[in-house]
Amino acid sequence: MGLIVQKFGGSSVADADKIRNVACIITETYRRGHSVVAVLSAQGDTTDDLIEKAREINPNASKREMDMLLSTGEQISCSLCAMAIEAMGYPVISLTGWQAGVRTNSTYSNARISRIDTERLLAELDKKCIVIVTGFQGINKYDDITTLGRGGSDTSAVALAAALHADLCQIYTDVDGVYTADPRRVKGARKLEEITFDEMLELATLGAQVLHNRSVEMAKRYNVNLEVISSFSGNPGTKVKEVVKKMEKTHVSGVAKDKDVARLALVGLQDTPGIAFKIFSLLAKEKINVDIILQSIGRGDTKDISFTVAKGDKDRAKQVLEENREYLGFDHIDVSDDIAKVSIVGAGMINNPGVASKMFEALYNAGVNISMISTSEIKISVLVDAADADKAVQAVHDKFFS
Repeated sequence: MGLIVQKFGGSSVADADKIRNVACIITETYRRGHSVVAVLSAQGDTTDDLIEKAREINPNASKREMDMLLSTGEQISCSLCAMAIEAMGYPVISLTGWQAGVRTNSTYSNARISRIDTERLLAELDKKCIVIVTGFQGINKYDDITTLGRGGSDTSAVALAAALHADLCQIYTDVDGVYTADPRRVKGARKLEEITFDEMLELATLGAQVLHNRSVEMAKRYNVNLEVISSFSGNPGTKVKEVVKKMEKTHVSGVAKDKDVARLALVGLQDTPGIAFKIFSLLAKEKINVDIILQSIGRGDTKDISFTVAKGDKDRAKQVLEENREYLGFDHIDVSDDIAKVSIVGAGMINNPGVASKMFEALYNAGVNISMISTSEIKISVLVDAADADKAVQAVHDKFFS
């Protein structure tokens, strides 16, 4: 039989009963003759609780020490799950990221996996052991523990599946699969049987929280057979793959919302060649990612440039630009974080005229004002007021899926 990597998120291992449920899923897969590597996140709100504990001691703790602390959450859930499997009479071993050979760069709190040394993993699998691995973490060249950032357990699972040439990587979560919108917030959201890597990557990047975008990127690069499935229902999940059966017929596959957005507008910029390069090279040096960009038509000798960043980068971006006001030559900066990005994604959009107008019509009928628009071959994103975000998502979803 094959090798299956299974990943379980924090909600799937939140308490003792849920850990036992996860142990049953893992052992049932093992009982069917498969080799199993399971990747676990920290239980429930453990990571948030640990962050709060750190703030009580030192609000400005170094990222290295934060990684040391936060890595313990996954160790707890993995060891408890291994104990549950032991109690069921199956051979099992739990491993930390470094024991499993996950090597990373040295960017504490947001490390990237550089390689996975699989010797220990393969040795344990050869012994017919179920292997439980801590997600979200690895070890750098200094032998320091590092964490992979938000959604890092998804990335751990896909990386292990790629390194071990697994037959399947299953991402277990608290929903049945990938939906046309968040089923907990949008009425009428439908589960998709399958979705392309490109569509899933866009949805993940645009705010859909089923899979982390780095994990989808890696699955596409290494052609990992990926499935999103529920830890609780037992229903079939959603396959994420390169090509889907109904790709030609698909106009829109999903609607996503992202409230982690801030908009900065540089007003009264000198209308000179290279000004955009000057602005965005300064932000790039600070590793500040920019998303939607809008440049106004020049009036007189000046123009305005607006762009969006993650809320966490807002203050630093403003500071960098203010420090270079004379170099850039602008009047002032307007900053707003009371906004949200609403997006539609679909591989067939490029060959179907009218998709954008249909989206804009839905927003107009719902009384939602658009402040910025961004498009690509498979997505359209708009910025709206945060207060209108849920209404906008529901209106757009109804337009395309009712």
